[in-house]
Amino acid sequence: MNQKKVVVIGNGMVGYKFCEKITAKSNDFEIIVFAEESRRAYDRVHLSEYFSGKNADDLSMSTQEWYSEQGITLYLNDPVKEINRSAKTVHSHAGKMVSYDYLVLATGSSAFVPNIDGVEKDGVFVYRTIDDLEMIKSYAANVKTGAVMGGGLLGLEAAKALMDLGIEQPAVIEFAPRLMPRQIDNAGSQMLQSKLQSMGLQIMLNKSTARIEGEHHITGLKFNDDTELPIEMLVISAGIRPRDELARLCGLEVSTRGGIIVNEKMETTDPSIFAIGECALVDQMIYGLVAPGYEMAEIVAANLCGAAKQFNGFDMSTKLKLIGVDVASFGDNFITEPDCRTIIFEDTHKGTYKRINISNDGQYLLGGILIGDAAAYNMLLQTTNNKIILPPNPEDLILGSRGGSEPAGAGITALPDDALICSCEGITKGAICNSVSEDGCETVDAIKKCTKAGTGCGGCVPMVKDLMLYTMKATGKYVRNVICEHMSYSRQELYDLIHIHNLKSYEEVLDNLGQGDGCEVCKPLVSSILASLWNEMILKKGNDTAQDSNDRFLANIQKGGTYSVVPRIPGGEITPDKLMVIGSVAKKYNLYTKITGGQRIDMFGAHLSDLPSIWDELIAEGFESGHAYGKGLRTVKSCVGSTWCRFGLHDSVSYAIRIEERYKGIRAPHKLKSAVSGCIRECAEAQSKDFGIIATEKGWNLYVCGNGGSKPQHALLLASDLDSETCIKYIDRFLMFYIRTADPLTRTATWLNKMEGGIDYLRSVIINDSLGMAEKWEAEIEALVGSYQCEWKTAVENPDIRKRFNHFVNAPQEKDPTVTFEEMRGQKKTPEWTTA
Repeated sequence: MNQKKVVVIGNGMVGYKFCEKITAKSNDFEIIVFAEESRRAYDRVHLSEYFSGKNADDLSMSTQEWYSEQGITLYLNDPVKEINRSAKTVHSHAGKMVSYDYLVLATGSSAFVPNIDGVEKDGVFVYRTIDDLEMIKSYAANVKTGAVMGGGLLGLEAAKALMDLGIEQPAVIEFAPRLMPRQIDNAGSQMLQSKLQSMGLQIMLNKSTARIEGEHHITGLKFNDDTELPIEMLVISAGIRPRDELARLCGLEVSTRGGIIVNEKMETTDPSIFAIGECALVDQMIYGLVAPGYEMAEIVAANLCGAAKQFNGFDMSTKLKLIGVDVASFGDNFITEPDCRTIIFEDTHKGTYKRINISNDGQYLLGGILIGDAAAYNMLLQTTNNKIILPPNPEDLILGSRGGSEPAGAGITALPDDALICSCEGITKGAICNSVSEDGCETVDAIKKCTKAGTGCGGCVPMVKDLMLYTMKATGKYVRNVICEHMSYSRQELYDLIHIHNLKSYEEVLDNLGQGDGCEVCKPLVSSILASLWNEMILKKGNDTAQDSNDRFLANIQKGGTYSVVPRIPGGEITPDKLMVIGSVAKKYNLYTKITGGQRIDMFGAHLSDLPSIWDELIAEGFESGHAYGKGLRTVKSCVGSTWCRFGLHDSVSYAIRIEERYKGIRAPHKLKSAVSGCIRECAEAQSKDFGIIATEKGWNLYVCGNGGSKPQHALLLASDLDSETCIKYIDRFLMFYIRTADPLTRTATWLNKMEGGIDYLRSVIINDSLGMAEKWEAEIEALVGSYQCEWKTAVENPDIRKRFNHFVNAPQEKDPTVTFEEMRGQKKTPEWTTA
């Protein structure tokens, strides 16, 4: 049987996906691919990760061997220059002439570059390919200031890249009056803008660039409003332009505004030629996301193999993490009243904005926008797409259920089997569940290989994992919650194994219990376990690079790249002499000072190189690290108690100091906060803490698993009328049970909410010792208490660790003269970069 010859022009994500789909369906075709770039198809969705350590091979979607195994001829670095439709041939730049039966145009798009005077100068780049990124990386090594033209999805990704490359407070320049105008509304954009500015970005809206300044290389931008911005490099990300030039040359119908016109089968005006991806114009629309491009590839592959499939538009819902900020929109996100009813939740303190649009009869979810917290995105999207009837209180969809919550996963399991879980690959809930129950796929990686779900943008992976776990449970399988592909254990299993094998560094753990090179998931998790087990200095050689960013510098990084210094003030009690020391240090190093809700004094704006000197002066006067940067005990708040208060029943200050001194420095899966109140008037707010203590006439009441964060939850009473020693004994057991069994980054409130049996079971374990572990846990906590060290003191006294607190090995000790500070209420506010 003679094979039909299919020529594919373009080897981007969509072109590659077409090859993958058609070879999976049939062997009746000879496939020839012409690629303009010198690299095989790579993942452009995660292109910015190139600046976070990934290389071109990590981003590659396949190997050369794959093309050979599929019988595909791939010509790299050889773009097609001409299509002869009458002869059905293509002619390449290298002189190849290849005939075709069918031709698939997957030429994608190019970066739109505005016609601005000076755009050809050195230091001006686009953000589109790996080659572009390599040039940006090379140029950024020799400059300090830069900007991105474009405040859309790709523009913000480019801004993140500049931050990763060390550019100081890069500017984002947007012509429109708000960021991401196609995805989010004004209120959501303002919240996003505020979050990005707090991370060190300059946001410049309503800006039209008149020209690019500089003789041979860029020195700045001149705007139409006569303002200027001095910069040394510019990345243009102002939109895309369909690559339709080949179609124009060979006489295919092309839109005057760009794009190859196709029908619902992706056929051009020549029935032998198809167009897919960002070069194709379907119903007057260019689809700029990968998922609709994959759907187009599927339609062409299916029709060539004899099936009848059509492209009927595509849901453009999307979820992204831009510079660490969740941004999502779904369904009809811009619909407004009176065509719908809108529910909005806005928290400027936490930087979250949630909007859902529901039908006027309250029955259906129509769409919405999420900024800062998009954890509910997948379920909200499924609720919209599958027209699921809303609960009586639809605000619960974004606020969480109050007065008791649904069982985890109930919403997912209630979805119909034809619910589209992976829009990139068109994979349904039924297909995913069948891969688990019928094909034995019991890891996310196995499901990816079997169904392709989660291999596109990756946004559906959490839902894929949930479906896998619930399907396994439904079939009676034991479910192991493994950490990642490098550590095939749960956190609890890994904790026990590290303990048994006496492993002391991340490298030892990886060598003995893991595989591969590790990742951003397992590195901080293992570091947390090591700190919880051995309580060694977290920057000890071998563990330093695996820490979270704040732990790495023993301080919280703040806006503008400076750090905060938070000494421990147990129970909030401080002498006048120590108050004067803090004032003296803050004045000497020009720090902004603030009393926190945890009864401590924060000092903000410290330069990295100043941190050891600041710590040295504080330590000399009796202070030590407050561990404000660590996942462990932060503060034990107290009221003044019986010493001063006429209602006080016990000395809450002394007890709070005792509690804080006992548990300081102990690392846990998440931060811990505590409080001691001297009476039921609760001035210390003990019932909003991870563990809180309230004085009674007979002793102390111990409350556990409260949370005053983004999802407030009152602590629950564990035990009543305890004497001081028994109360501490129960806290010892509680903390060790939590440290041993909680998932990473899980607060005590969430840990208890997921615990089978809830507070009754916890009470049985802690008070009745139902697991027989009380004695062991008490011994373990005593070992941790006995091994405490002030990390600041160790860092100051250890020359190797102290060297870490220079920006560069050969950096001068003088301050950067380009950093100045504004004043606010008599104190410095935030760093502003000058052009000195």
